[in-house]
Amino acid sequence: MPIKDECGICGRVLPYRHLRKCQRCGRLYCIDCMVPEVSTGDTSRMFCLNCARKIVSPRVMGKYDGLKEHLKFRAAFTHTVRLSFAQIDGIIGDNLPLSAYRHEEWWSNSPTNAHAKAWLDAGWKVQEVDLKNGYVVFQKVKDLTATSRKREKRHKTQEIKPFTPIPAKLPKQKTPSKTKIAKLYARIKNIERQKAATPKYPGSFKPKPTHEKKLFKPNQKPQ
Repeated sequence: MPIKDECGICGRVLPYRHLRKCQRCGRLYCIDCMVPEVSTGDTSRMFCLNCARKIVSPRVMGKYDGLKEHLKFRAAFTHTVRLSFAQIDGIIGDNLPLSAYRHEEWWSNSPTNAHAKAWLDAGWKVQEVDLKNGYVVFQKVKDLTATSRKREKRHKTQEIKPFTPIPAKLPKQKTPSKTKIAKLYARIKNIERQKAATPKYPGSFKPKPTHEKKLFKPNQKPQ
């Protein structure tokens, strides 16, 4: 029986007396990677950080989306990535199934599996699996950043069409109604009649207004 074992989260190899068993998943973890029961705070029941995270914030994303994002990040500066099973547990925030520890077929690059689709979509594939030592080596297949740059260049090289402004619509001139035309015509006629009715005097003679005729007598000015 081995005297030491590996922590399921941080990956440290410690003696059995420094490891504790999670009451939820049943795996061994170090004291630093365990917390008391979240709901009751009972120190006699210890949970690992992964199980405590599940209780506090239930998962909304896919289980292996964390591994996918991690491999996308590592693709910027490396072509091969070696991860232990404990590190993958910490990345995905959950424990790998037992078949991942026992069967190499679980690590096959089959797009039908959800876990394999995660690293295939990120542009990686499994190159080597060591179940005895508990690690896996990923190799980058394609550079997603390069393909995205090529797409951007294609969009930039496309011909830019000249800008054609939208033709402006001029406001329509409103034609006056028949009633307005009739009123204007009648007003013009009245003005013409008034001009025709007023007598025309030769020279600069102007008739006195009616109020002056009433107030003053002829040939007499006010003092």
